[in-house]
Amino acid sequence: MVDLFVDRVLVKNNTEQDELDTEREIVTRLQNRILMLFFASAESETCQQFAPTLHDFFKQLTDEFYVERAAQLVLLYISLDQSEDQLENFLKELPKKSLFLAYEDPYRRELESMFNVKEVPTVLVLRPDCSILIPNAVEEIIQLGPDCYRNWHEAAELIDRNFLMKEDFEEKSMRSFSDPIRRLKYKVEDEKKNKKKKKKKKQGRGWGGGGEEGEEVEAGGERDDKDGGGSMW
Repeated sequence: MVDLFVDRVLVKNNTEQDELDTEREIVTRLQNRILMLFFASAESETCQQFAPTLHDFFKQLTDEFYVERAAQLVLLYISLDQSEDQLENFLKELPKKSLFLAYEDPYRRELESMFNVKEVPTVLVLRPDCSILIPNAVEEIIQLGPDCYRNWHEAAELIDRNFLMKEDFEEKSMRSFSDPIRRLKYKVEDEKKNKKKKKKKKQGRGWGGGGEEGEEVEAGGERDDKDGGGSMW
């Protein structure tokens, strides 16, 4: 995925519209993440209707209010608008953490052609290796909401699998408080049982046992004593 945008300029959808224009910045932002390429146009009524849904979808997966750790997800708006004013107005409907390509960047149209985009809105989902995961995830996002990210995360085989929805994290946290205590309890109990077994084994040999500790006499058999002797009596 990084290769698609090396030597390109990605713009942050914040007030300052900061640019990611170095290879290091691009790699840091995109590496080992699922990339959503959002092809849309402000002229399309369908795009206008879908934008709030996409906004909420992305926010619930990346905002710390909803998740303990943000999803490995990047949203990049590929404008198919007819003017820069249209692009700027449509950006207001998108999350502040999303990225976009500037209106004057011809790479917008190259990507449209590269991925054979035939309709808007299109949310093209890419794996970290640039292979296509979902050709158009619009309907999946509308129907499943943030839950569909779990399927993407697994199918993309991301290296880091620490993403948790907030409710899952709270459940895991409750378990994590008691797990160490429970493991320690079982460890102590096991050690006590082992000590009792060793003590019984020593007592079970009686007065007739000679030789070194740990040697056992087989039933009905004879044992050679290292000192050559048998019972001390």
